Amino acid sequence: MGDKTCSEKLRFIKNLLCGILIGMGAILPGVSGGVLAVVFDVYQPMMELLTHPRRALPRSWGWLVPLGIGWCVGFVLFAKGIAVLLDVSASVTIWLFIGLIVGTVPALFREAGRQGRGAGAWVSVVLCFFLMLWGLYRVSHITGLHVEPNFWWCSFCGVLWGMSVVIPGLTSSPVLIALDLYQPLLDGLSRMEWQMLLSTVPAMLLTIALLARLVSWVFRRFYALAYHGILGVVLASTLAIIPEGGSGGGTAASIACALGGFALAYFFSRLERKMGKNG
Repeated sequence: MGDKTCSEKLRFIKNLLCGILIGMGAILPGVSGGVLAVVFDVYQPMMELLTHPRRALPRSWGWLVPLGIGWCVGFVLFAKGIAVLLDVSASVTIWLFIGLIVGTVPALFREAGRQGRGAGAWVSVVLCFFLMLWGLYRVSHITGLHVEPNFWWCSFCGVLWGMSVVIPGLTSSPVLIALDLYQPLLDGLSRMEWQMLLSTVPAMLLTIALLARLVSWVFRRFYALAYHGILGVVLASTLAIIPEGGSGGGTAASIACALGGFALAYFFSRLERKMGKNG
């Protein structure tokens, strides 16, 4: 009984922290909340809940509540904190998330190969890697494009965020940065501006609801191709967001954050496998 209670507490804490990181990942430049959902092993149950809510909801409360609380904290309440961290040292903050992503790549690789690795799977890795790298490069080099945040542009941002949740590997932040919308949105969320929330959140939720079944069908029919494609996207996204090297204390802090993120992700991966064997 004591071991079961301890295991439940660990699962709650794990799902709460995963939710926080996924919510933060949705707004951190170059990081996909959907990818973090995959690598933290909550993507498939989340998609099942979205596509078959009546069947999945009764058995989902154990992970849904802490994950949802964590996501809200990471996405909304930590927006100001992320903005401050990025202002203080964008490089160190991003290195923390690089460590988290790299630490979960082994688990993602195992998950991708669960139904085998044919030639098509490896082609999917390479193709998605280069397409994602090329796309991020193109977006990051758009110049002279500036828009003013309003209801429709904020709704567009909500659509991008919703797509990044449902489609693993899709990272919306580079597009928002290129359009000069990223910083105003982050500031608005940190101040809990209701006009901005009422335009971005409904658009995000509607996008998630509309795309969930389609994306779930793709994974059901083309599991190996889809998951290996995600692996390529994760590797490309991680490579694309590597900051330029610093010096002195900045370098030391970046290394420490990267190693800390790696250790945290690796710990959760081992913990998940252990609880899976015991459960």
